[in-house]
Amino acid sequence: MRASRMLSILTTLQAKGQVTAPELAEACEVSVRTIYRDIDALAASGVPVYADRGAEGGYRLLDGYRVRLNGLSQSEAGALFLAGLPGPAAALGLDAAMIAAQNKLMAALPANLREDAGRMQERFHLDAPGWFGETEEPKHLRVIAGAALRGTLIRIRYQSWRAEKQRHVAPLGLVLKGGSWYLAGQVDGSVRTYRVARVLDCTALDDRFDRPADFDLAAYWRDATLRLETEMHPNVAVVRLSPFGVKLLDALSQPYVRARMQIEEAADADGWRIARVPTGKTSWHAASELLRLGAEAEVLEPADLREKMAEMAQAMAARYRAARKA
Repeated sequence: MRASRMLSILTTLQAKGQVTAPELAEACEVSVRTIYRDIDALAASGVPVYADRGAEGGYRLLDGYRVRLNGLSQSEAGALFLAGLPGPAAALGLDAAMIAAQNKLMAALPANLREDAGRMQERFHLDAPGWFGETEEPKHLRVIAGAALRGTLIRIRYQSWRAEKQRHVAPLGLVLKGGSWYLAGQVDGSVRTYRVARVLDCTALDDRFDRPADFDLAAYWRDATLRLETEMHPNVAVVRLSPFGVKLLDALSQPYVRARMQIEEAADADGWRIARVPTGKTSWHAASELLRLGAEAEVLEPADLREKMAEMAQAMAARYRAARKA
């Protein structure tokens, strides 16, 4: 375990240049004191690792020192080939490069690991879009990706929900979510999210931009999606559910709703249970979500949502009665 951890410390220092002891401790899931001992052991064995003092300090390797690693575990070799996702790579124009890199990696692997790596490719596949959805192929994705890699600005014409807009954007990163590509772009000092498929025109500029030193794409996306989900489900409905309705609610709810709904353990004489369910901004949105449960659910509160459910159900019943008589 210690040898594996020290190898991880070396590769992290080589990849990042300078890393603090708390960062290494978090990555290795050990205490900071353990990292201190490992660093001392590395230095004693002749590895040129140095500590820079001060608020901006940390550990680093001597300039020019490279760690030559020839050993991959069976799981590590397989994981590298799982990372080669053909669909997203092709969308970014990197499919040929990915195949070439995999071929070189396969040739460099020991014979006993090649079979396992190939098995990973044969038996695991990523299908990013949700059911009954299709992967978007945005026209300007490759231009935006190229600018993000170069660190240069782009000028876009964008169709938002409300209007068409012109923007100069610093492309900080791209995210593939449910088959759709999204751009995290900085405009006027703030980071915003743009759906790439709604970019009508895009021009790559030569002007470089300073990437915020503290920007973390994964953290930004996690916070942005949570904020959006919270804004989309600001209210709570009290709903009475049949046993089948409980199963339907779990099956049909979005992950955000499923994680936050509260269903009482106790059931009434008919086996129905009370649930508190996050819902949309308006009674129309909330009713549209809950009508999917059909007759297996009854909204108890709030009163305006209960009235909207009754209104929409009556309108639907009237329409179907009229169609039956025709």
